[in-house]
Amino acid sequence: MAAYNKTILELVQFDQSDIKSLIDLSASVGWDYDEYEIKTVMSSGKIYGHKNAEGKIVSTAAVIHYDNYLASIGMVIVNKEYRGLGLGKEATQKCIDLASSNASIMLIATDEGKPLYEKMGFRTVDHVHKYLCNNYTAPKLLTTSVVSFEKFSEKDLPEILNLDKAAFGDKRRNFLQNRINQSEQCLVVKDSNANIIGFGISILGPINLILGPIVASDTQTAALILNRLAFGYQGKLRIDVPSGNEEFMLFLEQAGFIKAGIPPIMVINSVNMPPRNKTLFGIAAQIFG
Repeated sequence: MAAYNKTILELVQFDQSDIKSLIDLSASVGWDYDEYEIKTVMSSGKIYGHKNAEGKIVSTAAVIHYDNYLASIGMVIVNKEYRGLGLGKEATQKCIDLASSNASIMLIATDEGKPLYEKMGFRTVDHVHKYLCNNYTAPKLLTTSVVSFEKFSEKDLPEILNLDKAAFGDKRRNFLQNRINQSEQCLVVKDSNANIIGFGISILGPINLILGPIVASDTQTAALILNRLAFGYQGKLRIDVPSGNEEFMLFLEQAGFIKAGIPPIMVINSVNMPPRNKTLFGIAAQIFG
């Protein structure tokens, strides 16, 4: 590893003028952030990191603050030529310091990042299950329930926010509005009484169609939402599923999804995940918790 003078590595907050450089850093480690995803991160939270003397971005960490007592950290990247200098730790600590003293902070760790987070005080409390699919096929066992699907409209937002809060563990109005604006599709599911019992969002990324969040009253409804979001798409799909959804994961595997990893969910300033009501079948993305 080359030696660098740390005094010229400035920790800064990035803005939209830095998006291209942030995409380049992401691509250098095999991650697929694009302009739209980074804009959603910036409009929902803040991104910090280091620039070298030439102004090149060499590290990042992002923090998303939700409405009450929860924050999520992600996008922790360090250019391979600048590793071992503590840049990832410094950027992550900046994100932690921004949270209020009573806020629980969560992240979904990579294998490489987990030892660092443990040293900083994070502990593993759960896992998510990363699924990828190259050729989606709706299982024949998928039956039609007495529900109706509609495209999202603004009048649906209050009910969606309440469903998401109970599923995720905190209200996240700003983030969900930004995510819906970014979405390829946002669908709501209504029962026979016209009550919203679930919703699903898809995001078109440079590599995958990302499915999530998916919130539903039961596994069958979650499977129907995913089928609506995925059916007919000619490309790669991705969904990250919280633990405890074994029946839903079986459906995914029957539909052509393959489990590609089980990264840990880690928290600090808390001993557990926030209370959730077991209706979250797919998270928005690992950066958003």
